Amino acid sequence: MRIPDIPFKTSLEVSRMRIPAKLADRILKEIKEYILPGVALAELDKICREKIIEGNGIPALYDYRGFPGAVCISVNNVVAHGVPGNYILKTGDILTIDLALSINGWFGDCARTYIVGGGNPDTKRLKKAAYMATQAGIAAAKAGGRFGDIGEAIDSIARRYGCSVIETLVGHGIGRDLHEDPVVPNTGLKGTGLPIVSGLVFTIEPILCLGKGEYHILDDGFTIVTSDGSLCAQYEETVALFSDHTEVLTR
Repeated sequence: MRIPDIPFKTSLEVSRMRIPAKLADRILKEIKEYILPGVALAELDKICREKIIEGNGIPALYDYRGFPGAVCISVNNVVAHGVPGNYILKTGDILTIDLALSINGWFGDCARTYIVGGGNPDTKRLKKAAYMATQAGIAAAKAGGRFGDIGEAIDSIARRYGCSVIETLVGHGIGRDLHEDPVVPNTGLKGTGLPIVSGLVFTIEPILCLGKGEYHILDDGFTIVTSDGSLCAQYEETVALFSDHTEVLTR
C-alpha cells in the first residue's frame, strides 16, 4: 500500500477553510430556485459563477485541466464532469451540480442533486439513496477508524436502495489544493485501509446510479456517462476530522 504524503490541517487552517466551504454550500442552496423547466445549463453555470465572485471567491473548476465551466452540471445519465452547455432542462430531469471555489488560497468543494419538477419513484429513490449514502459515509468518518469504514458504510446504503456505487470515482483530500491526498473510497471493508486521524480534511462524495455502474468518457474529454444509460445522483461534503468529532464544513 502506498503511504500518501498527506497535508494535515491545524485548527486555524480549518477555520480558514470554513469560509469557502460555507459559501459553496450557500450557493447550492440559492441555485435551487433557478432549476426549472426551460432553463439552460449555461445559465445555471453563469449564475453560480456570479455568486462565487460576489462572495469574493474564485471558481476552482473554471479552466481546471481545460474545463470550460465554473461548475460541473451532470444531467440524467451523466456520471460526473458534465459540461454546462446549451442543454435545456425538462420536467423529470435529475441533475447534480458540483461546485468548488477558493478564498484566500483555501478551497471548499460540495455537490447537490436536484430533480426538475416532482420526479418519479426511481429518481426520488436514487436522490435519497445518494444523500443517505453520503450521510452514512460522514458518520463513519471518525478519528480512530479506517477509510474502509467509510466505503463500507456508503456501499451498504447504496445496495439497500437498489443502487450501484461508481467505484473508481472517489473523494479526496482538500486544502491549499483542490485535490490532495488521501483518496477517500466509496466502497470497502470495515477495519481496512489507511487510518483516519485528527487533522485530515477531505471530501466524501459517492456517485450512485440505478444501473451497473459502468461508464465511459464522451469525445469532449470531460463528460462521463453510464454505459447502460442509467440515471445518476451525487452529494458531496467537505469534512474536517478532530480527535473527538467530525465537522461538515460545507453545511
